[in-house]
Amino acid sequence: MITILDYGAGNLRSVQNTLEELGVAHKLASTPESLREADRILLPGVGHFGQMLRALDSLGVREALVERIRAGVPFLGICLGLQGLCHGSEEAEGVRGLGLFPETVRRFPPTSRVPQMGWNLLEPRTGSRLFEGLGPKPYVYFANSYYVPVTAHTAAACVYTETFTAVLESQNVCGVQFHPEKSGPVGLRIVRNWTRL
Repeated sequence: MITILDYGAGNLRSVQNTLEELGVAHKLASTPESLREADRILLPGVGHFGQMLRALDSLGVREALVERIRAGVPFLGICLGLQGLCHGSEEAEGVRGLGLFPETVRRFPPTSRVPQMGWNLLEPRTGSRLFEGLGPKPYVYFANSYYVPVTAHTAAACVYTETFTAVLESQNVCGVQFHPEKSGPVGLRIVRNWTRL
């Protein structure tokens, strides 16, 4: 059973549709108690870094979420759900991220057209478990103005004026900057691979 953390993100329905298409059982959760019972957690994300973290705090789920991730529960963060794993973001100075990774989320340079909106090429960097059964350079759908810099845990990079983390993978933690729920068969395969980890 996948627990989808519902903090009010706008793409919940499309994420649920993806899981339904894959035939994967799931439920919505918005309390610390429900997270502490979760076998697997998915954090979708659209919108503003500060709004998301403040929403998690207002629901009182930050501590339970971090606790479960650190306990080894499989986790997938989508778009802003990936960025929230970091220490902080230039999008919301002074707002504390979940702090599971020390990086600061950056804004694309002023010369970039933002948001990056549309299909872009993934450049896998490791033998990521999320890419099993996919070709060497899959295309996926992005919608982002901010990005996580390349780190030791970058499983796939992407280039949009800057090279940035498109997929982060570290033990039980996975994060994708793109939207698998909008990325057709490739996105479906990536989500299916995560559900089987």
